[in-house]
Amino acid sequence: MIDVKAPPSPGHAVPSREIASLQARLQCYEVALGNVSIGIASFDSANRLLLRNDRYAYLYGLLPAQVRVGMKLHDLLALRAAVGAMPDMSADEYLTLTQTEDSMRAPTGRVIELKNGRVVVVRFQPLPDGGFVSTHEDITERRNAENRVAHMARHDALTGLPNRALLRERLDQALGDCGRPCAVMSLDLDDFKTVNDAFGYQLGDMVLRATADRLAQGLPPGTFLARLGADEFAVVLAGATTPEATQALAERLLRDVGRPHTIEGQPVTPIASIGIALAPRDGTNVDDLLRHADLALSTVKSSGGGQAALFSPTMESAVQRRRALQADLRTAIADDALALVYQPVADLESGHVTGFEALLRWDRPGHGRVSPAEFIPLAEETGLIVPIGAWVLRHACTEAARWPRRLRVAVNVSAAQFRAPGLYEAVTGALAVSGLAASRLELEITESAMMQNWQETAGTLQRLKQLGVRVAMDDFGTGYSSLGSLRKFPFDKIKIDQSFVRELSATTESVAIVRAIVALCGALGMTTTAEGVETREQLAILAEEGCTEVQGYLFSMPRPPSDIAEMLAQFDAAGPAASPIRRPAFAAGPREAG
Repeated sequence: MIDVKAPPSPGHAVPSREIASLQARLQCYEVALGNVSIGIASFDSANRLLLRNDRYAYLYGLLPAQVRVGMKLHDLLALRAAVGAMPDMSADEYLTLTQTEDSMRAPTGRVIELKNGRVVVVRFQPLPDGGFVSTHEDITERRNAENRVAHMARHDALTGLPNRALLRERLDQALGDCGRPCAVMSLDLDDFKTVNDAFGYQLGDMVLRATADRLAQGLPPGTFLARLGADEFAVVLAGATTPEATQALAERLLRDVGRPHTIEGQPVTPIASIGIALAPRDGTNVDDLLRHADLALSTVKSSGGGQAALFSPTMESAVQRRRALQADLRTAIADDALALVYQPVADLESGHVTGFEALLRWDRPGHGRVSPAEFIPLAEETGLIVPIGAWVLRHACTEAARWPRRLRVAVNVSAAQFRAPGLYEAVTGALAVSGLAASRLELEITESAMMQNWQETAGTLQRLKQLGVRVAMDDFGTGYSSLGSLRKFPFDKIKIDQSFVRELSATTESVAIVRAIVALCGALGMTTTAEGVETREQLAILAEEGCTEVQGYLFSMPRPPSDIAEMLAQFDAAGPAASPIRRPAFAAGPREAG
């Protein structure tokens, strides 16, 4: 609104066309003021309103008719206060805040947060006569958008919890400049991938949100909880805490998280592991504490999971040894420094060798022989099992191609090889390079490996069987659904786990289990191989129960390929008349891990 009715000076007549021109310009200014997106108001030196646009009134929740030219600024502020369009202060306090001596001499601006939640940028432009012009821009939506972006940058989208960036800030605050006492917990759900694989990622996300809720409910006031990604969470306990109290809290959290619940009709029982680091005992800075909590968590998970553990310096030493072992294993792969040994598999009826199982060995320079139980899990975790597995397939097939054609070679395949792409190509490539017939290659896979990703694993095995490759289930009876596995996939052979063979002479239950396995496999057209045979008594029981093949230290320890001809000669010398095998092919040698 602009007041344009100014009378002409006495004794001075203004031409009508000048008046018309002035009125046209003023109308243009008024249209312009009415169409800008910001509120504009001008006041004289006595704080009386000279002009304003409608946007100014609407911005502060007023009607244009309420904001009259000539009214005092103090009265206008009172109107705004009545509708909550003022900061949390009185009109006098607001005037004191905005009309400082400096603001009346030079342009100024400030962000004003109103009681009704709106945020306005007010800018003041002083006028030569002592008055001023003010502009008012509503930046509420922009501020909200900025807040949302800032929140997203520091919070997890799935659970709404703080993320790693905010965790580091809060942990740094908790530690202060002198490393004040506090505790850090690193929590991870054990084998969470199987939940996603079995039920899908949507249900997996629900499990993560439920886990976040249970953790939040079980933590004491003032505790900071964050989600670091995937199924990993972190907890910061500010202030002094004893190792015993922190351990007790961690174990309670494990119980809370591990309570069974039903999500989307599916029963789910999460299992978690926790690693704990205490400041200043285990570090006085953010990086050290987080790293030590993660080391403690890794130690728990490597020992089976489902527990909570405090960090200790020995864990760091173990990690350093592990890194050195990994580096040397990479070097061994690059230098072709791995080796294969072969253990014979004998037919119980004929007494002849039907094939050999290829077993991997590694003599680490400066350390001697490393147990496969130590370096194979490391290779699986780091992905090195893929190049190692391809190497084993090539060398085993190449060696078997030199044997009599009646002999097969068995190669173990891990779950990690099925998860990684290229297993089918590695097998076909090894067969092509060696010239070995596909029917002479036998792949051994454990049931637990198959269950980790059943459909994809079964699909790969089916393609290999179509080539003529044989497939055996290793360690049968140790999985949680062995009979279901036999129904789902047509195995050529079942290997009876040595835990049952070991107890044959001690318990009738083991004999009954072996008898049932042999009968079942016979009905399904599968052969059975008992592994880990060490005594004549075990051998006699297996023969009586109708087991097809045997393998173990009673006949031979795993030996290098140069000894294969000798092993074959000694078995063949015994001949069918000696069956079931009456004596070991070799004298008992020093035991080694198979």
